[in-house]
Amino acid sequence: MATVSQIMTKKVKTVSPTTSVTSAAKTMRTARVGSLFVKKGKQWVGIVTDTDIVRRGVAVSGNLSKLTVGKIMTPPVCTIEENRTVDEAQDKMGDLGVRHLGVTRGGEIIGVVSVRDLLLHYKRYAQSKISLSQEYSEPKIAQD
Repeated sequence: MATVSQIMTKKVKTVSPTTSVTSAAKTMRTARVGSLFVKKGKQWVGIVTDTDIVRRGVAVSGNLSKLTVGKIMTPPVCTIEENRTVDEAQDKMGDLGVRHLGVTRGGEIIGVVSVRDLLLHYKRYAQSKISLSQEYSEPKIAQD
């Protein structure tokens, strides 16, 4: 069974709680990620996601350049140890209702695993189980 460390993204993107929501959104777009961990000094204080920006920022505030990440972030960072299985990560995300988990080694965050990472893992797993000799064809869609 695959472990979380095998599918995680190793380069965690961070912002401070004083970063503007507009700046955080631009960072997400540039990095092509759906979340940023929020770090105050050396302490991980939360996570801000694209959903936080929409639901707590855009829907509530008119001026996103003056609204800070600290006001809309979700504290604390939910984590999972790197040696846990992918299935355990899926279960934890489902139980907590989150789409991102910080991956830890000895309590220190070393990566992030997202729902997208899980989907890609399960897709590759399913494709590896389809026999190469087995006939497979795409369904034909006809219009009336």
